[in-house]
Amino acid sequence: MARSDGTRVVHAGLPDPAHGEPLLPGPEFASLYHLSGDPAGGYEYARYGNRTWAGYEAALGELEGGRALVFASGMAAATAVLLPTLASGDVLLLPEDGYPAVRTLAVEHLQPRGVEVRFAPSGPAFADAVEDGITLVWAESPSNPGLEVCDLRDVARRAHVAGAVVAVDNTLATPLGQRPLELGADFSVSSDTKYVSGHSDLLLGHVAVDDDGLFDRLLSWRSTAGSIPGPFETWLAHRSLGTLEVRLERQCATALALAEILAARDDVTGVRYPGLPADPAHELAATQMTRFGGIVVFDLGSRERAERFLALCELVADATSFGGVHSTAERRARWPGNEVGEGFIRMSVGCETPGDLIADVTQALDRSAPHT
Repeated sequence: MARSDGTRVVHAGLPDPAHGEPLLPGPEFASLYHLSGDPAGGYEYARYGNRTWAGYEAALGELEGGRALVFASGMAAATAVLLPTLASGDVLLLPEDGYPAVRTLAVEHLQPRGVEVRFAPSGPAFADAVEDGITLVWAESPSNPGLEVCDLRDVARRAHVAGAVVAVDNTLATPLGQRPLELGADFSVSSDTKYVSGHSDLLLGHVAVDDDGLFDRLLSWRSTAGSIPGPFETWLAHRSLGTLEVRLERQCATALALAEILAARDDVTGVRYPGLPADPAHELAATQMTRFGGIVVFDLGSRERAERFLALCELVADATSFGGVHSTAERRARWPGNEVGEGFIRMSVGCETPGDLIADVTQALDRSAPHT
């Protein structure tokens, strides 16, 4: 029987019912296991496997449409794709607008090791940069922080014709908003620190694939490099996964309502939200996304006004990261590596009552507006 997203996230990765056993077993704290004779698979040493990981990975695999491995953070997940895949002489293609830490890893660590790093404009034009000679295409759609959307089907098709593999950072969309493996990607990468866990209290990441060879390579990397998560953080993420659909429904609906209000104001420019029909990315986004996330970006024109706005918000925390139940926002230009204006705001809509949040943002905009 086909089940909807809300049902799937509640039941994903749970063990078969057994009398007297919990629905979701507690975290397994162990660094070693009883081991007689030669290793024969199963649980031998904690760097190789943990039952808490296995349950969460089963859940993620169900949602992604493949097999998933969990890592200590989103960047640990990204590194597990990039480093084992690329060697001297290989070529990596990255979007110009994307998570800065991935670009830093590429330029400061891969490039000195002989990997050629190329950048291409984000959005629909990104696919045009895929050509022969490229080893790995790293796509981010929607991109962070610009919310550009590229045609992932076209990117994957062109990459495979050129002999390249494709990794998609799917953090903003989540597996409930977009399924990169179904769109042709080889790797679906996510920072579970954000929407998947959704409570701003842990670091975690995962990679999903539908190829056994790629899975084995990722598993070997994790076991050797030791980029493993803690069992308690993993258990918290699995527990939180059950509310992902409920949280996203509230966040997406509020984000759209807020984007519409922002777009109608004369003192706000550059409003972007892929779910907004007037957004340049909306038509393409609607062909590959079923939910558009809770990130809204806009420009208040100057650093001074942006900082006044953030200080006047009562329900919106001035903080980095996104995807939690608490609304957050930040002036993104305070971080190096973001090609945005000094007044550019990236806002993550939380799960507050929509009217309360919109009223708070509106009063902060009104009070921070330049006097005329």
